[in-house]
Amino acid sequence: MIYITGDTHGNFRRFEKEYFPAGQSLCPEDYVIVCGDFGIWDETPQSNQGLDWLNDQPFTTLFIDGNHENFDLLNRFPTMAWNGGNVHQVREHILHLMRGQVFDIGGMTFFTMGGAASHDISAGILEPDAPDFMYRKQMLDRRRALYRINHISWWKEEMPCDKEYETALKNLENAGWRVDCILTHCAPDSIAAQVCHPYKPDRLTGFLETVKRRCSFDYWFFGHYHDNRTVEGQFILQWEQMVEIR
Repeated sequence: MIYITGDTHGNFRRFEKEYFPAGQSLCPEDYVIVCGDFGIWDETPQSNQGLDWLNDQPFTTLFIDGNHENFDLLNRFPTMAWNGGNVHQVREHILHLMRGQVFDIGGMTFFTMGGAASHDISAGILEPDAPDFMYRKQMLDRRRALYRINHISWWKEEMPCDKEYETALKNLENAGWRVDCILTHCAPDSIAAQVCHPYKPDRLTGFLETVKRRCSFDYWFFGHYHDNRTVEGQFILQWEQMVEIR
């Protein structure tokens, strides 16, 4: 069986028996997929305990990355081939589905393209080693401004690099531009414009718009926008709901 849900941000309470009773009857060959902002953020005992708890659940957890991930930490996990694509193995039963891959999961094909541009950084990115870092941080805190700190609360890897776009195109070409499902964190331009106001296009949403036009698929699942809704029939915006697709 395969279930899909939205952003968890390191809070895995929705997988507890009280909220996801079906999970207790699953096995490691059943999957729960998180559509980005999974919550690889730090290495505190609390974070590790949360991952260990999730790893001990009967099912296997799969996730794509969002923009709220610690990519320095995520990219340190071992990379391995799994079901036709590459993954980071966070725990034995917790796998990060890397960008631009095509996987065979439970008899279905999935194209994965994590990442998104942060939209809560209107005051910019601070460099922690800058001479005026503390002064600027204090001024921004007083204004309650939206900012991030490089390699502490923001990583440039939130957006795909050229190689990841190239890998995506190559794997889609090899798949004949046909998959059962597409998994992303943000949405293609035309879909994002319907669920996000104000909407600001970027390279990734533009690339996904190209995929939308060229690729044949049954359903496209995404997160990022903190809502639960269906757009144009095939596009499923996920947040806290859990959807069984197989």
